Amino acid sequence: MTVTPAPGNMSSTCHVDSEFRYILFTVYYSIIFILGFIANTYVLWLFHRVYATKKLNEIKIFIVNLTTADLLFLVTLPMWIIYYHNKGNWIMPHFLCNIAGYLFFVNTYCSVAFLGVITYNRYQAVTRPISTVQSSTRRRGIYITVAIWVMIGIPSTYFLADDGTTLEGHLVRCFERYNTSANTTPVLASHGIICICFFITFLLVLICNAFIIRTLLSKPMQTRRSVRVKQRALWLVCTVLTVFIFCFVPHHLVDLPWTLMVLDKWNISCQSKKLLNDLHQATLVFLGANCVLDPIIYCFLTKKFRKHLSENFKNIKDSRKCSRQTTDTGVEGMVQLEDCLSPFPKS
Repeated sequence: MTVTPAPGNMSSTCHVDSEFRYILFTVYYSIIFILGFIANTYVLWLFHRVYATKKLNEIKIFIVNLTTADLLFLVTLPMWIIYYHNKGNWIMPHFLCNIAGYLFFVNTYCSVAFLGVITYNRYQAVTRPISTVQSSTRRRGIYITVAIWVMIGIPSTYFLADDGTTLEGHLVRCFERYNTSANTTPVLASHGIICICFFITFLLVLICNAFIIRTLLSKPMQTRRSVRVKQRALWLVCTVLTVFIFCFVPHHLVDLPWTLMVLDKWNISCQSKKLLNDLHQATLVFLGANCVLDPIIYCFLTKKFRKHLSENFKNIKDSRKCSRQTTDTGVEGMVQLEDCLSPFPKS
């Protein structure tokens, strides 16, 4: 693959580079990789342990695929860590830049899509509980899931086919610049369509969650169990909205203006370009956080998952406690340890 020079006014007359990102992203992506990989791998392991594959219903199929999308992004983070550690210089084979860009895009918009369908599923469950139970099927969940992967995965192959690297001075950039001497209309159109589709999805999520909140608050809670269910549903709404507003919205507010800037379609001062580029880099920080925040959503979705999660943590805590007792009390502790070594609860 060849390295394409990056012509254009932005690179020739105004040097725009957010240098704070090199240390920030190196450290931040390292933390996200560790926390996100542990959390999402644990979620998949727990789902495999708790639920048989053939018994996954619609909502659980969405959760498993959301987790898979997050893991696909997380496996690319070591490459981005190396990239930012080298001051934004892609020293690896160029095809890896394409793969990293592809998986970054697929994870972002598969996460948006699956969070959207999860929200709509919960909206139906709260507003039409009887019809939802009757119509929610494993087959429909599979069809929707396949449709999401195909609709996002196939258009994203642009990132695999296009030359993602550009030469800027002595640095090889990865999906940071565009060749403005070529036709840039398709690039601008694709970013515009992406932003429009995102905000339509976000609007639907807002509407569904507003109906969920109104329905829950209007229903009298007769029992303590009903109160707990209501609280979990409200926490789910808050968590999903937090992921959207904190992780996704800032990036999509800035993305189109930033694209116009790098394509030399928006004539603004050099200082404004630097500020806009700084804002764009900051939104990428928020965008990466969804891999860590998504697993929190699962705690509010299924009772069985929540039960096994709490029991596993309780067993870990008891094992540590017994370990300390064994060290402190010798033989007496060994007798207590036998009681503590019971296996995790069976599914």
